Amino acid sequence: MVKGSIHNRVRELRAQAGEMTQAELASAVSVTRQTISALEANRYSPSLDLAFRIALVFQVPIGEVFFYELG
Repeated sequence: MVKGSIHNRVRELRAQAGEMTQAELASAVSVTRQTISALEANRYSPSLDLAFRIALVFQVPIGEVFFYELG
């Protein structure tokens, strides 16, 4: 069985988007700020739907936001 975990570049992308706040991103994708915080800390893996919505906000392919790291 392959083991690993989902990681993301959400914090980096928020910074590139003019220091978008967690609250602004949360509002744009219809979740709480706490969800974005947990996501950035890798304490939460998003649903596929949420992952696509976040990628759409940043106008990048989903693979530029989320990636799977073996280990």
